[in-house]
Amino acid sequence: MYGTIARIRIQAGREEEALALLREWERERRPRAEGAQDGYLFRPDREAGTAYLVAMFHDEASYRKNADDPEQDAWYQRFRALLEADPEWNDGIFESSAS
Repeated sequence: MYGTIARIRIQAGREEEALALLREWERERRPRAEGAQDGYLFRPDREAGTAYLVAMFHDEASYRKNADDPEQDAWYQRFRALLEADPEWNDGIFESSAS
């Protein structure tokens, strides 16, 4: 699998809006995003205001295809408006540690 782990800082008081947009993506975008596998929002106990967005796709080609989709960019611009700054993107391969 291929995807990203992005470090984000959601604007104070806008956490519910951000979660609502992520849920919207799951309902509306994911069924049309070829190769989309899973997504998570991780909020660490020790980093108040920071979250990590995890998005996994079947392979790099499907990840890049989604990233280049104008509908994805429109959704992302709405999400970005809720953040303090641009995400710190970390794209790469997800490998299972299960045998």
